[in-house]
Amino acid sequence: MDFSLSDEERAVRDTVRAFVTREVVPLEDEVLRNERAGRPPLPDGVLTALQEKARAAGYWGVTTPPEYGGMGLAPVMHAVLEMELARTFVPFRFGGSADNILFAASAAQREAYLLPTIAGERRSCFALTEPGAGSDARNIRTRARRDGADWLLDGEKTFITGGDAADFAILFARADEGVTAFLVDRDRGWTSTPIPTMGEWSCASVVFDGVRVPADAVLGEVGGGLELALSWIGQGRYVIPARAVGAGERLLGMACAHASTRESMGHPIAEYQAIQWQIADSQVELEATKWLTLHAAWQAQTGRDARHATAIAKLHGAETANRVVDRVLQIHGGMGYTRELPIERWYRELRVLRIYEGTDEIQRRTIARNLLRGHVALGVIGD
Repeated sequence: MDFSLSDEERAVRDTVRAFVTREVVPLEDEVLRNERAGRPPLPDGVLTALQEKARAAGYWGVTTPPEYGGMGLAPVMHAVLEMELARTFVPFRFGGSADNILFAASAAQREAYLLPTIAGERRSCFALTEPGAGSDARNIRTRARRDGADWLLDGEKTFITGGDAADFAILFARADEGVTAFLVDRDRGWTSTPIPTMGEWSCASVVFDGVRVPADAVLGEVGGGLELALSWIGQGRYVIPARAVGAGERLLGMACAHASTRESMGHPIAEYQAIQWQIADSQVELEATKWLTLHAAWQAQTGRDARHATAIAKLHGAETANRVVDRVLQIHGGMGYTRELPIERWYRELRVLRIYEGTDEIQRRTIARNLLRGHVALGVIGD
């Protein structure tokens, strides 16, 4: 087995790491000041300028197919890049990407939604989760009913990432033929309300009250929306543990540096076994997450059914990130609990990894069912 990256892949990783270190990490103090003053982390102009710098270096639409102007990176390198981006809590993402299901758009929809989203001119939100249907996407209640040549949409979505900033929604609603995806401009009449969270995750409640859309607003096939939704969610389940690795390694580095300089009872605390074990356990768990994540991404990249592998990676990564940040805070003692250091910010932010894109409980249910029903076999390597 060859676990090495190619020269080209290493160059991509190292360039992104250098960009994050040089351009993004220095903004962390400003992000903390703004958030603690109740302001947005960074002005849109700052984030746009960063994206343009990255674009000038060739980083635009990292997973967007080349025919749409993107890099078209495969899942393994996508995971590696997410690890690098997650080494900072500055809310920076490369521009030029769109929800992958937008590539199912018709020619007219590509012109109206996909291409402007890739260009950074439009913002979408993925409106699937409801107050009574979180992990159980098959139980959504938002309705879509025909009215002549149009559709009328009624229902409420909740915890929708970017829902308050989006100018169009990818809405999933239940029609007579089954769950269907719709592209719905905000000016059609849907409304949104921000939901305050304990972290910096920006989400909203989105309401559709008799919103009328034409027949050509359907994305894909009528009744085919659930398959589209699950294809999007599947990608997130290797991205999330990748981000857990990047954040965890940054935090572990902070713990090692602090333990080497902080003295207690005449010795650096790094000399005490209680501290050493916390550092060792964190390294072991992060390494396990890293390879579980890359294996899941490799399965997706090679056309295998990656659902079981991504469930394992997502579960392990989300729980690991939370254990690591808890240990790092403990190693820093009282200072870790204050807002003078960013650890408490990481602590709040990482907690959501165990909830969105499928809770820990749902991942365990998926893993157990696959084993109990014989969908996966134990002791298999490389298949």
